[in-house]
Amino acid sequence: MSGLELMIYDRTCRGRGPLPGLSHAWGLGAALYRGLGRLDATRGVSSWSEAFEWLGTVREGEPISGVQFWGHGKWGDARIGAEVLDESTLLAPDPSRGALDRVRGRLTPSSLFWFRTCETFGAARGHAFARAFSDFIGCRAAGHTYVIGDWQSGLHSLEPGAAPGWSPEEGLLEGSPRAPKRARWSTPVEPNTIHCLRGAVPEGF
Repeated sequence: MSGLELMIYDRTCRGRGPLPGLSHAWGLGAALYRGLGRLDATRGVSSWSEAFEWLGTVREGEPISGVQFWGHGKWGDARIGAEVLDESTLLAPDPSRGALDRVRGRLTPSSLFWFRTCETFGAARGHAFARAFSDFIGCRAAGHTYVIGDWQSGLHSLEPGAAPGWSPEEGLLEGSPRAPKRARWSTPVEPNTIHCLRGAVPEGF
């Protein structure tokens, strides 16, 4: 392994009353992936500042070869609770941006930052975010264009300086690339689909 494989997940999606929320599923997934030896460390977080602070300091001095984020997303963003990571975050001189700069310093050109979130790379906003984030972070970024669950469709990755090779209409059920309204659910027959138990982005995606 050329560097650390890390995963962060949104711990704020707790459900209501006795019903578990998605954070429980993401936490179980983190434990499973650790047990399978796919990850070196995982962390449930309640904000992007906390996420980037942990990514920037965990086992400091070692390079990071991969980061997965499990949580919610919409077209052109990824979310922890109500806090949004989008193109504007990369330009903002705030604590999140400073911590993100430290994370960038630990990644290499061969690293991968994977948003395992709904719709983040979908529509025109998803194209713009994919380009801005991969250019900023300095390595390949991956994300999905569909609503994801057990099946995770529309998985694409982008190298810094490259243009998205997938259609901005992919995954759209309602609306247009410029004004998306609703995304399709993932199924085994949709393009670029993996199962949630698959721990790596397939070659060519």
